[in-house]
Amino acid sequence: MHRVAVLDDYQSVAAGFCDWSQVPGPVQVVEFHDSVADKDALAARLEPFDVVVAMRERTAFPRSLLERLPRLRLLVTTGMRNKAIDVAAAGELGITVCGTGAGADATVELTWGLILATVRHIPREDASVRAGGWQQTLGGDLAGARLGVIGLGRLGSRVATIGQAFGMDVVAWSQNLTDQRATEVGARRVERDELFATADVVSIHLLLSRRTHGLIGAGDLARMKPTAVLVNTSRGPIVEQQALLDALHGGRIAGAGLDVFEAEPLPRDHPLRSAPRTVLTPHLGYVTRGTYEVFYREAVEDVAAWVFGDPVRVIQP
Repeated sequence: MHRVAVLDDYQSVAAGFCDWSQVPGPVQVVEFHDSVADKDALAARLEPFDVVVAMRERTAFPRSLLERLPRLRLLVTTGMRNKAIDVAAAGELGITVCGTGAGADATVELTWGLILATVRHIPREDASVRAGGWQQTLGGDLAGARLGVIGLGRLGSRVATIGQAFGMDVVAWSQNLTDQRATEVGARRVERDELFATADVVSIHLLLSRRTHGLIGAGDLARMKPTAVLVNTSRGPIVEQQALLDALHGGRIAGAGLDVFEAEPLPRDHPLRSAPRTVLTPHLGYVTRGTYEVFYREAVEDVAAWVFGDPVRVIQP
């Protein structure tokens, strides 16, 4: 019998999306609805399972953990990229790693939700109305404003296109961006300093890597206009956390819309929870019904194919 652990099912919905009847033979499936930070407790929890289905990077699988899971033979991640899994170590330990498809729409849509919520102070005004108050803030305008997109790949290019629909002037920068690529999506490539100094909204769309870890720091934030906002739906460590806190508390930027953080789930006493002029969401970029339908359907397909001896969507080191 195969024992399958489905991890970090925060909303308790995995059972409704997964059709385990597709997997041949007896299968015991256990869904876990919390996240375990303690490594010893996590190893003890996962030790009985030969298959683990991980939801994005909610649980990390470094070599040190994989070595403590002698029964594990298949590790499925939703999506085809997962920096939290040591794929090379898994291969050395005889563990197959498979992925699933993933769309771009959900994260792009949340990006614009955060932009609008931050620029128009929607959470604060909602709280005011519920408390018996009325207008409290003066919102910014998108039409005629400048959108600065950091990273013009699959997600960033979609965000740029929507910015044009709002009537924004769209500029972009990344380390390898060309004028031609920017023009293809209706944007204009500018240098990094110019983007931060002139954009009214800065939106980040980069993969986390050694090159991008801490890429955006105090100098970049200091160049931003005091009326500008920063939005990050990529990965928390791309922005230097203390530099961002300093900019917010010092009033050097107008606000930040954040869906991603250095530590997730965000600790209860984390300083970002009380930072001024912020809109915070708990890494919801990909968390939609449509995305989960793809994630869990293909995760079950991965398990079934592996049981049949012909694994699909195998991720190589």
